[in-house]
Amino acid sequence: MPAPTAATEVDADGYLTDLSCWTPSVAVALARRAGIELGGQHWRLICLARDFYAKTGVSPAMRPLVKLARERHGAELGSSIALMQLFPGNPAKEIARIGGLPKPTNCL
Repeated sequence: MPAPTAATEVDADGYLTDLSCWTPSVAVALARRAGIELGGQHWRLICLARDFYAKTGVSPAMRPLVKLARERHGAELGSSIALMQLFPGNPAKEIARIGGLPKPTNCL
């Protein structure tokens, strides 16, 4: 893997060290590192999490993320199964990481 540039410098958990450096192209690079190819549904969830963070100052954990996705995007994206298919492992953490947000506080 190439050395990270200043814009993509990450901490030991893979989160940006400077959140203001996030751009969509940084998101693509972070997603690739995680083995995820971003598509439309991925971007909807990333934007949803970034909007939530902008309003609340915290990254959404899994339950609020599922609820928000269901309210805004319906059953297609509003389930933990759908989120796990798009962002394997821990979707809330992965969405925050790729979306240039801090780690959700109540995620292990």
